[in-house]
Amino acid sequence: MLAFLKTLQYLGICLSALVAITIEKNSVPRADNVHWVSLDFKTILTWTIKASNYTYTVLYSEDDRDWEENPDCIRLREPECDLTNYLEAFDRVYSADIRTEPVTMDYDDILEELPHTYSPPFNPYRESNISAVKFTVAFADESSVIVNITEPLTGIHRQGKQLSIRDILKNDLKYKISYYKSGSSGKRDIISDSSLAEVSKLEAGDGYCFMVAAFIPSRPKNTQHGAWSVQLCANRGSNVLQELNLGAWVGVVFTLIVVLVITVTVTVLCCRCYQQRQSTHTSQTSAPI
Repeated sequence: MLAFLKTLQYLGICLSALVAITIEKNSVPRADNVHWVSLDFKTILTWTIKASNYTYTVLYSEDDRDWEENPDCIRLREPECDLTNYLEAFDRVYSADIRTEPVTMDYDDILEELPHTYSPPFNPYRESNISAVKFTVAFADESSVIVNITEPLTGIHRQGKQLSIRDILKNDLKYKISYYKSGSSGKRDIISDSSLAEVSKLEAGDGYCFMVAAFIPSRPKNTQHGAWSVQLCANRGSNVLQELNLGAWVGVVFTLIVVLVITVTVTVLCCRCYQQRQSTHTSQTSAPI
């Protein structure tokens, strides 16, 4: 009977310790809502956390290989880790492990007991968003224009050079040019393989508006398009005054008003001065000797 009671006592102690460990483990804050934020191949892993005294260390893996630490993302207190310079092979699938750690810890004893949160897989080459491009439009002749696109720069630097999206995507990068005639709702699209494109068969004398976006047809459909540029309009058949926008017209009208006011003011002052001189001269010549 005594042995049985001792067994029950030991069992109670073990159960109590197990419950205490479980409660403590469940109270350790875990990283939540883990997702990748990537623009022009600058890639940051973000998550949400609860206020606590714990820190977070990020490990990453390429194509399910061994986990590696990012030296810049050890014992973080902020919920983000910049992995841009560590995802060097762009067309690979990466995963991240966000490990919760106390400020001081014995790695040998409790490392495996701490919670881990794993990210969804991410492929920079196929999923990084592309920002809006800038471009200019110049008329080549009466019925065609040349669209000159400035390719966005990435967050990647190699050998002292900041790479463009063309340096990474190479021949996979194309541009979609969307345009329409002023006053018309019908849009047309063309695809250009390079950053210099000709849009032809335009109607002479009509104005056209253009928008441009990076286009990567080899990607999944939801990431094929970059952000659309601002709209740029041009009119080949009009004279200079007709091409002015509202702001320019206001400036022209204001300038004309200022010139008119100055001219009238100068004319009035000159007339007054002339009248005063004539009056003085008449007074002098009519005075008695």
